[in-house]
Amino acid sequence: MELIWKLITLVSLVECLSGSGVLQRPSFTKQPGSVVFPFRSAESRREVVFSCEAQGHPAPYYRWRLNDSFIVPTQGSRYSLVGGNLHISHLSKEEDVGIYQCLAGNSFGTIVSREASLHMAYLENFKTQRRSPVRVREGQGVVLLCGPPLYSGELTFSWIFNEYPTFVVQDTRRFVSQKTGNLYIAKVEPLDVGNYTCVVTNTVTKSSVQGPPAPLVLRADGVMGEYEPKIEVQFPDIVPVAKSSTVRLECFALGNPVPSVSWRRLDGTAFGRKVDVNKASGVLEVPYFQPEDAGVYECIAENSRGRNSAKGKLAFYAPPQLLEKPQDAQKPIDDTLIWECKASAKPKPSYRWLKNGEPLDPMENTMISVLDNGSLRISNVTKSDAGLYTCAARNQFGVASSDGTLLVKESTAITSPAGHLDVTVGESIILPCHVSHDDSLELKFTWFFNEQLIHFGTHGGYFEKVGTRSAGDIMIRNIQLRHAGKYTCAVQTKVDSVSIATDVVVRGPPGPPVELQVTEVTEATVALSWGPGPDHHSPVLSFTIQARTTFSLGWQAVTTVPEVLGGRQLSATVADLSPWVEYEFRVLAANAIGTGEPSQPSRKVRTKEMPPRVTPARVNGGGGGRSELVITWEPVSEEFQSGPGFGYVVAFRPLGAQGWMQAAVTSPDAAKYIFKNESIPPFSAYQVKVGVYNNKGEGPFGPVTTIYSAEEEPSRAPGRVRARSVSASEVEVTWKALAWSNSRRRILGYELRYREEKEQPDASRVLRAAGNRTSVLISHLEGSSTYLVSLRAYNSAGFGPPSAVVNVTTKKPPPSQAPVKIMWNTSNSKVLLRWDQVHALENESEVTGYKVTYSQDKQGGRPSVVETNSTSLELSLPVNQDYVIQIQPFSEGGQGSSSRQITIPRITGPIAMGTACLPSASPLVTLFGLLLLLLLTARTAL
Repeated sequence: MELIWKLITLVSLVECLSGSGVLQRPSFTKQPGSVVFPFRSAESRREVVFSCEAQGHPAPYYRWRLNDSFIVPTQGSRYSLVGGNLHISHLSKEEDVGIYQCLAGNSFGTIVSREASLHMAYLENFKTQRRSPVRVREGQGVVLLCGPPLYSGELTFSWIFNEYPTFVVQDTRRFVSQKTGNLYIAKVEPLDVGNYTCVVTNTVTKSSVQGPPAPLVLRADGVMGEYEPKIEVQFPDIVPVAKSSTVRLECFALGNPVPSVSWRRLDGTAFGRKVDVNKASGVLEVPYFQPEDAGVYECIAENSRGRNSAKGKLAFYAPPQLLEKPQDAQKPIDDTLIWECKASAKPKPSYRWLKNGEPLDPMENTMISVLDNGSLRISNVTKSDAGLYTCAARNQFGVASSDGTLLVKESTAITSPAGHLDVTVGESIILPCHVSHDDSLELKFTWFFNEQLIHFGTHGGYFEKVGTRSAGDIMIRNIQLRHAGKYTCAVQTKVDSVSIATDVVVRGPPGPPVELQVTEVTEATVALSWGPGPDHHSPVLSFTIQARTTFSLGWQAVTTVPEVLGGRQLSATVADLSPWVEYEFRVLAANAIGTGEPSQPSRKVRTKEMPPRVTPARVNGGGGGRSELVITWEPVSEEFQSGPGFGYVVAFRPLGAQGWMQAAVTSPDAAKYIFKNESIPPFSAYQVKVGVYNNKGEGPFGPVTTIYSAEEEPSRAPGRVRARSVSASEVEVTWKALAWSNSRRRILGYELRYREEKEQPDASRVLRAAGNRTSVLISHLEGSSTYLVSLRAYNSAGFGPPSAVVNVTTKKPPPSQAPVKIMWNTSNSKVLLRWDQVHALENESEVTGYKVTYSQDKQGGRPSVVETNSTSLELSLPVNQDYVIQIQPFSEGGQGSSSRQITIPRITGPIAMGTACLPSASPLVTLFGLLLLLLLTARTAL
């Protein structure tokens, strides 16, 4: 089943939907950002706005949370909601500072915005008004403490020397730390004596305050001697730095002489251009911090008395970035959901899950667990688990979060039982697949046959879907053996998937027998053995053996011993075979359903030779030349020659004689034997028979047949040969027939030879008239030409003498001109035709009449013909029919050229008329025709 699900293309579980009326979980389009508010006590209007906007359908509602407690805006309170934005008025340092989050929810669930902090930037006054004098010896180092007052926001420090606006100038001897605010003097000199005042400035509120003056006084007990450097300003052992931020390291030492300060990286890497080293003030600054800037940095302070150093590691850190986020999911009841949540961060982040904006406590919900890697697992999902879940990954540098919606649906279940079907080839069956499911989910039915996807519309049209919305039934039409196997219905929704399998057994005719072997061969038999093929779930009842030779038309059933081959019979002898013939055999099995496919053909085997048993058929004879006896027969096929060296034995004797004369014909393909002897009388009867033999011996003779020896050719020419011209292209020749037969000869027909008088004799053409005919018509002759004709009789022995030559002249050709200027008019059902007289040319025969042919237009059938010796004709034609008419002159030379077809439309009124001229008619003739038409029209009107 795993393979089947790999074949199913999984769709995304929840699509991102938008548009009016389409359900959509909330998603932020605007989230709040952190705010640092400059708090000034004298300012009365203190207000801040946190933005929050989300889209979704139904439209989201909003709530706000401060430090995990919900803000409840009420009438007249300092909190109000405008859309999703939170307005806070009359800000309070004590009540409003903290972490804010916006919650947007609808029927899908609630999502939580990123954290936004609110800080109040302020700076209070120094509490102490006086400071005791600081007493040091000349040459000694000193630290003057600033001790800033209460504040919020970033501070900067400076010191006033004696009175404003004289400030302490930093150099290798004096240093003001922006971390502590303290003033460091590496070696006190007399010019340093005076009052020092610390000035603190808030960079957000832009306000500054001054501390009480601190007097610096030299002691009178002598000058401080030289001593080695002592580092008073140093940085932590590990400094966490976020990517792209700026890090500032301070390093300053006290000593006599005044120490010099230098910087280096312990790995030996040189500082890049962006690193700013201020040797005078002991500050190293690395802007736009990147991973390659991480490492151990060392500050070295040294003078003539020695050296000292401080080390610190700049460690690269990054806020969380989500690599794997929870995706919207739909799950059926009792299923298991695992949502991956993985973030890249340094240091390693902690993970927190919320449902509908509320933190998840796995201790309170044991159907839920947060895994060590931050993933959320919900086992045995119920309806109450539906909602909107948020994964948040956090470290000290930031928070990253993402949301996912869980929809819980009723499980899909197949209600059709898994089954086993037993069918017969050719039947049609239905495989059911009914399901119960969540009505809100669409179903997709997919069928597999032996774990291969079924593509409906292919597979020869055997498979067809016949199910409804909740049923994926399929029909298999005209089922075949190859359709036996395992059918799986896979049902898929966006939430879950199930499947059911049905085993289909197809009973059919047996498969082909196997391992067909030829075990023994004789002259007329072959022994065979074979193995059974698959029975296709129905026992084999019988076997049939077929054979094929080069002489047979395909495979033919053969006689076997035993005659009936039962279902357990796996060997048999094939009988009644022809000797010395190459055979192939095959076996077919049959059961109660039908006969199966044949086995593979056996190897080709040739039966053994023996004397022939089949004699030639159709023994006959006759004809030939003088003193010849011609004997013919139909050769024996190679199939029946029974061995090599096959030939014929021809035996013959005069009718009534006792002994036989014999002759051997060695060619197996021979079909004739001619015995020639001057003593053979013409046309005398002989008895003949033909036998066979081969290398194995002689076979039988066939039946005796009576034939005749060769006859004599005709001895006389036909008499009374006459020839007359029928037309310009035809001549009829007649003669008196000779006696048909006597004791020496027959007359089989007559051969007529003719040619034009001007042609050479070898140009003669030949016509034959078979039988006892006495006339023949010669066609396709030239008109006005003289032809020479002769005649002779023939029979099987040859031709008789020719008759005397007669000559005949064909008639003049018929007129070559067709009738023109054909005119017609109609009255009731009569049509009157008129045309011009056709005049023969000088070498043509005169016109003796005309043939008028007419037929219905576009109708089959034989046309009607009317002859007339005038140039007009009246025809009675039915109304409401179109007619096609042609006119053709004729003469004693035959029929002349026909006019073109003339269409006479159906007669729809009392009078209609028309004219038709040949395309070659001159304009004058055409004009004449039109005038004649006008005269006829006027006459009809009168």
